[in-house]
Amino acid sequence: MTVMEQRGAYRPTPPPAWQPRTDPAPLLPDAEPYRVLGTENAAQADPELLRRLYTQLVHGRRYNTQATALTKQGRLAVYPSSTGQEACEVAAALALQDRDWLFPSYRDTLAVVARGVDPVEALTLLRGDWHTGYDPYEHRVAPLCTPLATQLPHAVGLAHAARLKGDDVVALAMVGDGGTSEGDFHEALNFAAVWQAPVVFLVQNNGFAISVPLAKQTAAPSLAHKAVGYGMPGRLVDGNDAAAVHEVLTDAVRRAREGGGPTLVEAVTYRVEAHTNADDATRYRGDAEVETWREHDPILLLERELTARGLLDENGRQAARDTAEAMAADLRARMNQDPVLDPMDLFADVYAEDTPQLREQRALLRAELDAEREGAH
Repeated sequence: MTVMEQRGAYRPTPPPAWQPRTDPAPLLPDAEPYRVLGTENAAQADPELLRRLYTQLVHGRRYNTQATALTKQGRLAVYPSSTGQEACEVAAALALQDRDWLFPSYRDTLAVVARGVDPVEALTLLRGDWHTGYDPYEHRVAPLCTPLATQLPHAVGLAHAARLKGDDVVALAMVGDGGTSEGDFHEALNFAAVWQAPVVFLVQNNGFAISVPLAKQTAAPSLAHKAVGYGMPGRLVDGNDAAAVHEVLTDAVRRAREGGGPTLVEAVTYRVEAHTNADDATRYRGDAEVETWREHDPILLLERELTARGLLDENGRQAARDTAEAMAADLRARMNQDPVLDPMDLFADVYAEDTPQLREQRALLRAELDAEREGAH
């Protein structure tokens, strides 16, 4: 007698026909990146919004060039430029309400500044002066995140907690295409979808994770397609079209706020500059490729649209350049001042309540500094 022939043995029945828990069709992204500028959709765009986006893009480009120059002058330790990606940066900041939270990566200093953080404070981490450089609660901007994708689970946690408390808050988390290869990315999307957390994920697909092209990171049709596997909608947008990125993100934020859950947005853009000032991009890409993307520059795209609609003339262009130059001059002047640093600040704002280890380390450093001062006299 076999086990299955014994009295009372478990005999499995054929499983029912499999049915998906969610219809995947509405979650799939469009076949081509969504665009506004240069299409019939542009006629519906708010002129004041387009002007505001343009001014912010011009300021952002100047901010990038000034910060890059500061690295060459030794005033910044490192700067990951977002030149060419300004549309994503600006749109992310403008799509949020004051009560919402932005979770940036290390390349998103421009989004942080557009959110209202002081330009010098936004660069303090990259200068090596402070852990962050600004108060995250003042503008609801999380610290610039250098480890890839670790800010994404934090954004999900904050958004989920806000929903549990009944707070009308949405979190927008920014990450690069390289960050989608990290485990934190997948864990964040899974938790966000299961909990229906009010969070928006913005992937800036700029073509490279330092020197690794996207084709060596994923075989998916697009990064936006990854959303379907977690049960959230994926949106594909032209990342150099500021109006399109703003529209898609605004819609995703609204959906999250109304209880619709998370959205994954892939913005197809390009990193025109090197990964950082320490990188030699010519070793892994050609000049022709870069020049092709320069023709799809986010500032030029918006400038053409505004000019064609009679919303921008040379006086308007010069006004944007003048205010951008004033911002750069102020940034340059303040960054050229040597900061007065207190080594004991290392222990400030690390924990809400000091741990025994932190108190021990603080006492040790204090003793060493006192010994140095006594030895100097």
